[in-house]
Amino acid sequence: MSNQQAEPGVDERAPEVGELTPPDRTLMGPGPSDVHPRVLKAMSTPLVGHLDPSFVEIMDEVQELLRYTFRTDNRWTIPVSGTGSASMEAAIGNLVEPGDTMLVPTNGYFGGRMKSMAERAGGDVVEVEAQWGEPLDSVDVERAFDEHQPDVFGFVHAETSTGVLQPNVPELTDIAHDHDALVIADCVTSLGGVEMRVDEWGVDVAYSGPQKCLSCPPGASPLTLNDRAMDKVLDREEQPRSWYLDLSLLEGYWGDDRSYHHTAPITNVYALREALRLVAEEGIEERWTRHREVAGELKSGLQELGLEMNAPDEYWLPSLNAVRVPDGVDDGAVIDHLLEEYDLEIASGLGDLEGDIWRIGCMGYSARPKNVEYVLAALEDALAAQDYEA
Repeated sequence: MSNQQAEPGVDERAPEVGELTPPDRTLMGPGPSDVHPRVLKAMSTPLVGHLDPSFVEIMDEVQELLRYTFRTDNRWTIPVSGTGSASMEAAIGNLVEPGDTMLVPTNGYFGGRMKSMAERAGGDVVEVEAQWGEPLDSVDVERAFDEHQPDVFGFVHAETSTGVLQPNVPELTDIAHDHDALVIADCVTSLGGVEMRVDEWGVDVAYSGPQKCLSCPPGASPLTLNDRAMDKVLDREEQPRSWYLDLSLLEGYWGDDRSYHHTAPITNVYALREALRLVAEEGIEERWTRHREVAGELKSGLQELGLEMNAPDEYWLPSLNAVRVPDGVDDGAVIDHLLEEYDLEIASGLGDLEGDIWRIGCMGYSARPKNVEYVLAALEDALAAQDYEA
């Protein structure tokens, strides 16, 4: 043992960790997207208590901004404390009771996650069949309803794993309502970037994540329920299996009473408020148009490189571009090249499409022409490094 004594006040067992210096990446993957400087600034403002009168006012503002972005008048519109998967589980775990039947899609990774959550909630899960990379067909949905008579129907509006946008949403919700079922829509990769009209399209429950088209760090995730859906939650015979995500309890905090349930992620709510302010300032329809136009430039540039989109034009999802990996190209090597040489993030495929596609986001603050030019130039270089020729 050394005879040297430690300096007074210094604990030799304490880890030596330097100042935080994360790399400055350009985020063009499936999320998170680049965060607007105004949102980062909002996160650096002082904390107040989660029941402070000033924070209650902020809660009201966030709820109103969420209603605007969801295109809804739903009273029950809140940010769930947690990532997008928390708002997803809040929706499914509260709407699905033991003994309920939930109809879910098979056309992507996140339909599979719906299935898992519904089963954990005690529901019986049935599936409407569709291939990965294709949307749901209303004929198949109606056939599944006639056969199984589900209580709840879930679909993914913007499937992050395949780059497919579900068309004709009102046709699906009409079928569900004709069978007296509730509709849950996964809007994680569409809210704030792709047209989504909750009330007009007859969606009963919709959830999202803040880190996609809203360009906000994860931590407070949008959720909206109409009165019919909330009535089912409040009339349950058995309590939801999650105390933390029990909407009948969260209603006490986010509803009129503002009673204590948990300590909200205050800084994340600040961030979401500023991100939603940016949506309102731009205008929601103008924001949809920007995403479509900027992503259209990306899509055209990818095709000029000889690359093929995974989704047909009629189902193309502007906010998440799934691109087929050409024969002879190592998808992981391209991703590594972009990260190491350009500090640029894109992602590989999930599930059935692992290794077959790249997923290139064009969302929120990342949906800018200069980012598109950058990713196209970097991708061309990464492909050339593998001797790829269009």
